Amino acid sequence: MLSKAKSRYVIREIIKLFPDAKPSLNFNNVFELLVAVMLSAQTTDAAVNKVTPELFKRFPDPLAFAQASSKEIEPYIAKIGLYRNKARFLHQCAKQLLTDFDGQVPRTREELETLSGVGRKTANVVLSVGFGIPAFAVDTHVTRICKHHQICKQSATPLEIEKRVMDVLPPKEWLAAHQAMISFGRAICHPKNPECDHYPQLYHFPDDLD
Repeated sequence: MLSKAKSRYVIREIIKLFPDAKPSLNFNNVFELLVAVMLSAQTTDAAVNKVTPELFKRFPDPLAFAQASSKEIEPYIAKIGLYRNKARFLHQCAKQLLTDFDGQVPRTREELETLSGVGRKTANVVLSVGFGIPAFAVDTHVTRICKHHQICKQSATPLEIEKRVMDVLPPKEWLAAHQAMISFGRAICHPKNPECDHYPQLYHFPDDLD
């Protein structure tokens, strides 16, 4: 595993490759972001973006989702994976937002994780992207990159990876690192035949790094 200094160097080089990386999910407010991230589990952002326009047109807010049944939600998301479970989560989550949070998306990880269908990764995305609160979300791209480039142990769990990156980088860089790693994972550090060796700066460290 690389030292903290070398890990920081690698992540910052990845950020340099994708300095303008932005979320690929489409949303207009924090509630839509929450829904989109929930839908993105085990499916692509592109697939989610195809279903959310009609979904949000029919269900524009938590009240609309709560007043509908999960069966009514299902047809709008039937083209993405696990849609029945996701419809149930969306319905229950919306009811919780109304009863527990006055219809507003909460601004703490602890509160977000009380919502049906919301895990730590989703909560971290909502905090960082939706509210600008420093947090670092770990998805499959981040996991693959951190292990491939020895930023973390090969056996590291998502939580261990999250803590490692947060320990390596200052909070102001967490969101940029997350977005850049996603772009890097899609474009370069593929699951099969990664092309990272085309970028020697990721492997040749300055002499002053420990």
